[in-house]
Amino acid sequence: MVEWLPFPFLISKTKIMHKTCLIILLAFVISCISKGEIKTTERLKDKAKLAKDYCQKNNMNLDVCILVDMKIHSGKKRFILWDFKGDSILKSGMCSHGTCDNLAGYDANKTPQFSNTNESHCSSLGKYKVGKRGYSSFGIHINYKLHGLEKTNSNAYKRYIVFHSWGIDDNETYPTEIAESWGCPAVSNNFMRKIDEVLKTKKTPVLLWIYN
Repeated sequence: MVEWLPFPFLISKTKIMHKTCLIILLAFVISCISKGEIKTTERLKDKAKLAKDYCQKNNMNLDVCILVDMKIHSGKKRFILWDFKGDSILKSGMCSHGTCDNLAGYDANKTPQFSNTNESHCSSLGKYKVGKRGYSSFGIHINYKLHGLEKTNSNAYKRYIVFHSWGIDDNETYPTEIAESWGCPAVSNNFMRKIDEVLKTKKTPVLLWIYN
């Protein structure tokens, strides 16, 4: 003879199972996020060590450098002012990448693409020397010329790729992307003021490294 359980009991048991599944799923998501953040931090520190070695060998500034990780979504803070002496982040902010709208075959819905080609409107990966401080028609009207130091960004100066500010969010917008540029690493106006206060005091060239 089959003994049937009361209907309310079945509902209660189902609810408990659903709650348990949700708790397990939430724990898994949190674990994945945590692991992702750890990997990003480790990657940043590895790049900072390589950047310091490069600066030592090439007579560049040994106080700070700028690291821009293009694997990080544009809706998150991926522009890092790194303190060599403290081996830590001094400041972080949002940073745009190029639209690549003139690059043949580029699909704007895919991950960012990179190019060193003139008029491609793409960002270029590689190490840059932050050059002369000058006037910008965008943002707070300050820019810094960028000199590409590698084959991947050797055309940066003649492409007018500069570091400047314009209408970019101060706070993270993930999963929404921020506005794109024509290849320049652009930041928010408020963040530019903070970075400018640091850069204009440096007597030796600061390294800016865009990597993916």
